[in-house]
Amino acid sequence: MKRDEVGDLLAFLAVARAGSFTRAAAQLGTSQSALSHTVRRLEARLGLRLLSRTTRSVAVTDAGARLMERIEPAFAEIKLGLSAVGELRDKPAGVVRMTTSEHAAQSVVWPALVPLLRDYPDIHVELAIDPGFIDIVAERFDAGVRLGESIARDMIAVRIGPDLRMAVVGAPFYFKGRPIPQTPQDLAQHRCINLRMATAGGLYAWELERDARELRVRVDGQLVFNNSQMVVRAALEGFGLACVLEDYVVQDLAEGRLTRVLTDWCPPFAGYHLYYPSRRQPSAAFSLVVDALRYRQTAD
Repeated sequence: MKRDEVGDLLAFLAVARAGSFTRAAAQLGTSQSALSHTVRRLEARLGLRLLSRTTRSVAVTDAGARLMERIEPAFAEIKLGLSAVGELRDKPAGVVRMTTSEHAAQSVVWPALVPLLRDYPDIHVELAIDPGFIDIVAERFDAGVRLGESIARDMIAVRIGPDLRMAVVGAPFYFKGRPIPQTPQDLAQHRCINLRMATAGGLYAWELERDARELRVRVDGQLVFNNSQMVVRAALEGFGLACVLEDYVVQDLAEGRLTRVLTDWCPPFAGYHLYYPSRRQPSAAFSLVVDALRYRQTAD
């Protein structure tokens, strides 16, 4: 195969994956017109239309889909081979792409990566902050970070953080003239601040548990946010009760700006895990990232 034919195939794959000549051109560092010319040259050589173009989108034709199915694994194997050869150098190198939530990135992932990245300047890490669930295989991420209970069974999961807890909190002045809730049922008498979940778009049902009795409580109030930090700010202003990860309110509780209730209904649960496909052959760079993130419980 000639060198320009390999380049044409890579150009086609880039456009097919991106679904756009503009985005693919930006990724490849070339112009949209040059990329379009390259793909048309490939189509002319094959005598088949590989991409269906409209003014707004680009879609793969049946012929294009069959071509992708054959050449994408081949190029992936070539990439793995080059990566394996690269590991023969003195220092591990390569790019590791991960998707994670904002809280996990700030509380667990970034603190663990800082010393690793300083020791290994040839390891490059891309963190995609996204609260939703992403198909890491389809989106070509090396790994993802999510709560242990939400990881698919066909993935390898590595614990990277301690157990977490939820906290039901309110401003001290909010409780003036209001009864302190003793049970989840008492929440019906209170204004509560809702959180809209990015994964499904619905409102978060407060997950409470005691003595193996699990409840998912739907609450009502004046405000709805899709960001936990804004939920905490509204609680600090006295707009009602909030149910958030304990990490978000530790300092506010310690300094008396918030009061915690229903503590016995908020037991610990499995914290963050790194997950990746079981069939993945890890590079040296990826293995170092996993080891750096791995949770090592320390004695109190």
